Amino acid sequence: MKKTFYFIRHGQTDLNLKGIVQGRGVNTPLNENGRKQAEDFFQAYKDVPFDKIYTSTLLRTHQTVEPFVNLGIPREDLEGLDEISWGIYEGKPQDESIMSGFETVVTCWRNNDLDYCIEGGESPNTLVARQKEAVAYMLQQKNEKTILVCMHGRALRILLCHLTKTPVCRMDDFPHTNTCLYILEYEDGKFSIVDYYNTAHLADLHD
Repeated sequence: MKKTFYFIRHGQTDLNLKGIVQGRGVNTPLNENGRKQAEDFFQAYKDVPFDKIYTSTLLRTHQTVEPFVNLGIPREDLEGLDEISWGIYEGKPQDESIMSGFETVVTCWRNNDLDYCIEGGESPNTLVARQKEAVAYMLQQKNEKTILVCMHGRALRILLCHLTKTPVCRMDDFPHTNTCLYILEYEDGKFSIVDYYNTAHLADLHD
């Protein structure tokens, strides 16, 4: 059965704006700009006949899709859609020490060391394992053909890699910003991207 997935990143939060590290363990709400981004996304896509909405367990994804839920479209949380855990960096400003640590992490990941993680955090391979469970669950739902999925920046990049058979070490090939959209079709056991990094709905907003 063919399915169409609309994958979006959540709207902006104050921690995004301030450069403070979020992650799976930081549950912040959208700020005013994030709510505007969510509303503009809704206005652009409110006529898409979504059968189901899936979100992470975190508030910022729930708030981003709230206008669609208010139309009566059912929503379900999946832990597999949560952001990667940044461990001891979560909730901290990106100072020189943390930026240096991130550089080390990203370099390791680009070099295909996908078991490397920040202390107390998750590696890409750990994240991929829980994402695959979430994707398998969504694919099993027989009456859901058009699906909206709201998740997180780093998690979205990693998800797009393994869905499209792109090596996960190339996660940075997929750009992201708040409420950016990727549309993927699933058919005959394969995912393909049919709309890449669409931000047209953000034309009138400034990060």
